[in-house]
Amino acid sequence: MSTADSVFILMTTCPDAETAARLATALVEERLAACVTRLDGAQSTYRWQGAVTQDREIQLLIKTTGGRLDAAIARVCALHPYELPECIAVESHAGLPAYLDWIRAQTREDTD
Repeated sequence: MSTADSVFILMTTCPDAETAARLATALVEERLAACVTRLDGAQSTYRWQGAVTQDREIQLLIKTTGGRLDAAIARVCALHPYELPECIAVESHAGLPAYLDWIRAQTREDTD
C-alpha cells in the first residue's frame, strides 16, 4: 500500500522527441513530476489490434510521489497521442534520502 509521501517512477513511451519534450515540460511545470528523464532509442515490440508491431520510441521516466501519481497519469493520458499510452508506476523502496526529499519538495502543490 502506498502513501502520498512515497516516491514513484512512472513510465511511459512517446512516439517522437516533440511529444516527449511536451509531456516532460508539462509534468514538471505543473509539479506533477520533479524530473522527467527522456531515454531515446527504445525499441518496443507489442501486440496491438491483433498484429505484432515494432516501433522506435522514447522512454520517459517520471519521478513523482504517491500523492501526485493519479494526477500525473491523468495528465499523461490527456496529452498523449496514443489511444492507450503506457502508464506503469513502480514504487521506490530505497534511494538517496536527500534526492527522495527533493522529489517530494518539487511535487508539492503549494510550493512556488
